[in-house]
Amino acid sequence: AVSQLLGFRQDELLEQSLSRFISPEETREFTAALREVVERGVTRNARLNPRSASGEGIPTTLNASALRDPDGKVIGAIGILRHMRELDKARAYAESLIKNAPDPVFVSDLEGKILQANDAVFALLGFRPDELIEQSLSRIISPEETRAFLAALREVVERGVTRNARLNPRSASGEVIPTTLNASALRDPDGKVIGAIGILRDMREYAQVVRDLEKSKTELQEKILDLEKFEEVVVGRELKMIALEKELENLQKHGGGLRLGRA
Repeated sequence: AVSQLLGFRQDELLEQSLSRFISPEETREFTAALREVVERGVTRNARLNPRSASGEGIPTTLNASALRDPDGKVIGAIGILRHMRELDKARAYAESLIKNAPDPVFVSDLEGKILQANDAVFALLGFRPDELIEQSLSRIISPEETRAFLAALREVVERGVTRNARLNPRSASGEVIPTTLNASALRDPDGKVIGAIGILRDMREYAQVVRDLEKSKTELQEKILDLEKFEEVVVGRELKMIALEKELENLQKHGGGLRLGRA
């Protein structure tokens, strides 16, 4: 598979230094990865771009584990290369979707650091890209909401998604903006969750509608109370009129009626 990937015959690869196929900078990185294998027994997702027989640079990731002798001493490494061309294309496509999405979309790691955000995020919050990217989300939300956001990230790790988490980030002007967060898992080539892709929904208009409804409800309740008071007054007057009419009837019955003028 290595020969097929790089286009070399086996005799052109075996017993050759890997530095023949990668740049001096990547040779240093590969040597550092080997040191990590010696110290920790494993290295993950080191980026290498070996040159093929045709001279093409091929994007790959290297995962390596220690090769040990019978005494357990590390004597080398067993490396697995993963072709990243299609993944890079998919990542570029995903980044394009994020950038051009009409809703505020951001990517964070599992510690809440913002790795990427689209223009809609900057428009919503009023920050420049350099003021948000590589910054912790805790910079713009309260400590309590930071804990809630980290809990949402844990839900993403466990379930792959979280729905309608409430966040109230502070904008560059200091305004607290009510939003809801829907997030899905961001995974590495091995399927491990390494972060989250979050979509924010601006809830200011919704919050205003709720306030207007509450105001209308309060006004309606006040009008109902006024009507009830008016009804009490009207009913009270009617009861008094009925009582007066009965009293007049009684007077007429016992007094022989009312006489007008002089006797």
